[in-house]
Parts: sequence; C-alpha cells; structure tokens
Amino acid sequence: MNHSAAVKPDYGIDAPAVLRNLFLFGGLCLVLGIVLPPVLHLGPVKLITRPTFLWPAFFLLLEGCLYLLYVKVGKFHHRDFILSLHNWRGDEQILDVGCGRGLLLAGAAKRLNAGGHATGIDIWSAEDLSGNAEAATQQNLELEGVAARCTLVSQSAAEMPFPDASFDVVVSNLCLHNIYEKSARMAALGHIARVLRPGGVAVLSDYKKTGEYASELRRLGLQVEKKRKGMLTTFPPLVVVVAQKPL
Repeated sequence: MNHSAAVKPDYGIDAPAVLRNLFLFGGLCLVLGIVLPPVLHLGPVKLITRPTFLWPAFFLLLEGCLYLLYVKVGKFHHRDFILSLHNWRGDEQILDVGCGRGLLLAGAAKRLNAGGHATGIDIWSAEDLSGNAEAATQQNLELEGVAARCTLVSQSAAEMPFPDASFDVVVSNLCLHNIYEKSARMAALGHIARVLRPGGVAVLSDYKKTGEYASELRRLGLQVEKKRKGMLTTFPPLVVVVAQKPL
C-alpha cells in the first residue's frame, strides 16, 4: 500500500481558541448546572443555579457544535459558493488575500487552465488557523495537484507588493477582520481595488465589518453588492461582498 497516496489535504481549524473556549465554558456551565444544588445562597444573594448555568451551557455548546460543523463541512460548501460568484474562463490571474492553508486558493486554481495562475498572500498566523504555515499551504497545494499553478507570498494584506491591475479576481475569506487597525484594513482594501484589473471582481467573505468593506470599495469606485448563503453551514453567519471594478 502506498501510504503517501492516502495523505489528504489538511485545512486546519479556524480560530481554534474560539472553538476550544465554546466547548470549555459550555461544558463548565453544564457541570455547574448539574452538580450545584438548585438554589445556592451566597450571603444575602440567592442564586437559582439551573437556569443560571444550564441556559448558557445550552447556547455555548450549540454554538460550539455549529462552529465545528462549519470547520469540518461548512467551509468547503462556502468555498464553492464564493467561487461560484465568478464566471470562470480558466485563464484568470487570481489573488487570495489571507489564503491560510490554501482551501480557497486550491479551489480557485482547480478552475484554471494553463493560461491562469493563482497567488496566495498571508502572514500565516497560527492564532487564526491551526497549523497555519507557508509549508503546510504548499503541501496542500501539492496534494491537490495545483502547486504548479500557484505562488505563495508572505506579506501583510496592508502592504501588497503587486503592480496595479495585476489580477482578474481577488478572493478572501475570514481575513480582513484580523487586521485590527482600521487604517491598515483600509490600506488592504485600497490595495485590493488597486490590483484589480478593469472589469475584475473582488469577492470578500467575513462575519463582521462587511459594511465597512462595502462602503470603502464603493468610495474607491467599485460596484458593490452583498450576498449570503448557508446560515446553518457557516457559523458565525458569513456575508459575501462582491465588488466589480468598472471597465
């Protein structure tokens, strides 16, 4: 048996500390709600323990399960939804902003022919994705059979080195909100608009600050709309900003 053939791409766990904390605190609340007496007297305070701990346990564990569903299943469906928002020719130049371990990058590269190329840019933060590293991304691209059509660039999205009008399509999922300073986020959005070719499209997915992205891209002259899909398979619910650069 060829063991190397059994190796599959590993796209990691998004925000692993968040997933851990949902189950950790949810489990703690559940245990407290079960083992504590129904009424707990803390000096003059009377604490009704069952609803006080069991309701938070229910919501935290439910959110943990929904998030785990996204990590294991939902993000693959969401990748396909993001990529379906562009009519592929096959010869596009693609940029994935915050490519992580290459899920979206590999998916885009598979839609390209010999004339197309996909570039991923990231700083590979392990806080945002488990096992996040350029080497792990390269391995996934090789396992997916698309490494020859991909280039990885280790650089902040706020400092993109690419020339103007370099890309037909820019994609991004759960990246830009991790740029905590607003001025740096605006710089990243400015670069996205700058490197798009006339007629090109940016498809940016996130769970917050999408209104900010849309407003800034409109200010930069792009035509913008928002789309949603898969409220159960994307947790937290993700909004996709689709912005086209005028010809």
